[in-house]
Amino acid sequence: MRLMLLVISLAVVAGSLAGGRLDRLPHAGVRWAPLAVAGLALQLAPLPGRAALVLLYLSFGLLLVFAAANRRRPGFALILVGLVLNLAVIGANDGMPVARSAIVASGQQDTLGELAEDGDGVKHHLASPSTRLLPLGDVLALPPPVKQVISVGDVAIDAGIFWFVVGAMGASLRRRRPLRSDAETVARG
Repeated sequence: MRLMLLVISLAVVAGSLAGGRLDRLPHAGVRWAPLAVAGLALQLAPLPGRAALVLLYLSFGLLLVFAAANRRRPGFALILVGLVLNLAVIGANDGMPVARSAIVASGQQDTLGELAEDGDGVKHHLASPSTRLLPLGDVLALPPPVKQVISVGDVAIDAGIFWFVVGAMGASLRRRRPLRSDAETVARG
């Protein structure tokens, strides 16, 4: 979640620098936004065992419908791809496998004990030799100050969010031609 907030903040700065305006975001035409809110909220529900896994799958269902409904908006195709990649690895492993090396490289080695014990519920668990699709799991380490482990799907989602925010702000990322001075205009006149 920290990374997503950082991505949104950077996108707002980039969008502003490219001439976009923050007040355009509410008018971006996003459809079915309550599905996204509900989908993210379900991922935070502290339930044990199979109930947590069912909520996680329901969460992804809501998020996939939301992303598909907005696929023509800037960045949403990437968000949709990221969600599918994350759902594939979660489905193959009944939760998101996390690489031990990525935990250490991100500076979170103090969480290894609890992650090895039972993870943070069902959503995350330490990868093992029997883990399937591990390259799609949480294997990418972001060192301090971010201190987070992410997946390839998360990269796609965050890139899509960045693209959407910058685009929704009306930013122009094209190179602009310099304005002609009045003297040049008169001379060509």
